[in-house]
Amino acid sequence: MSVTKKSFGFTKEKEEVFAYEIANKKGMKATVLTYGAILQKLLVPDADGNVKDVVLGFDTLAPYFRNRSFFGATIGPNANRIANASFTLNGKKYSLKVNDGKNNLHSDEKLGYHKRVWDAEESGSSVTFSLTDNATMGFPGKKEVRVTYEVTEKNELKISYNVTADKDTIINMTNHSYFNLLGHDTGDITDHVLTLKASRFTPVVRGAIPTGELADVAGTVFDFTSGRRIGENISDRIEQLKLVKGYDHNWVLDNWDGTLKKAAEVTAPGTSLKMEVYTDLPGIQFYAGNCITQEPGKEGALYGKRDGLCLETQFYPDTANRAEFPSAVFGPKKPYVSNTVYKFVNK
Repeated sequence: MSVTKKSFGFTKEKEEVFAYEIANKKGMKATVLTYGAILQKLLVPDADGNVKDVVLGFDTLAPYFRNRSFFGATIGPNANRIANASFTLNGKKYSLKVNDGKNNLHSDEKLGYHKRVWDAEESGSSVTFSLTDNATMGFPGKKEVRVTYEVTEKNELKISYNVTADKDTIINMTNHSYFNLLGHDTGDITDHVLTLKASRFTPVVRGAIPTGELADVAGTVFDFTSGRRIGENISDRIEQLKLVKGYDHNWVLDNWDGTLKKAAEVTAPGTSLKMEVYTDLPGIQFYAGNCITQEPGKEGALYGKRDGLCLETQFYPDTANRAEFPSAVFGPKKPYVSNTVYKFVNK
């Protein structure tokens, strides 16, 4: 195992950004930036020893300042959407940035954690990124935030989150990496086959806000319980797909009890690689990259619509306003602790 550090450039405020490469002995390497705690590269060997970079991203720092698709980003303090950009907690209403129609998406496009420069500390096969959030973006409470990336000899990328807050607040963090098992530069992922350990999902209204219903997937285009090619029904003219231009929904993970369990797996024709996703959270957002705007990526690649897929572990969207959803309220008596694992095996 090894960790190496190198400069990755400077922000507009002249803060230096570093790239940490975390490698195991089998050829798997993850590169994470102190800017946004962003997963910039993920090199994974297939059964023949060929190494592929399976996440979308940029070769240099400047494109990450915009990063409209949130490639590789650590999202916080709240991932996904909050209806009407507000919520009430302990009798007090809190207003957030209106940045997605009338709603709030991913906390704040300028002040969110994906736009912060984090401190970093190496430890064996891992790097821990940390920052202090002094009750910004409309969310209450001073927060001490830590995110640890680790690469194991089992070809796992482990992401561990730990947040302490001095007031009750909403914390619902995730990683927004886009995966393509054939390689970041190979284009469309609609032939990838996705399995989700979820027999229900949360339907949405316009603006991608959940209705509150936990709907059965059986007999619908949302049934990935036995594995389904992503492109099989993605263009069907049904309302739930039209609302978000394809798949961009939260699935309700079966048998959630707060322990780490397998939530999903992905395979693709043309590669021996299989990715398994594990989480201790109740939901997972499958986003098929429907709205990736065409832009230059790593190594001369030109990214576009559905060139990568996201599997974002999370509490359900708008849980801040839904008492019937699992609670994402954390504070002095209850720190936020969560783990996500992306594991790569060869079929």
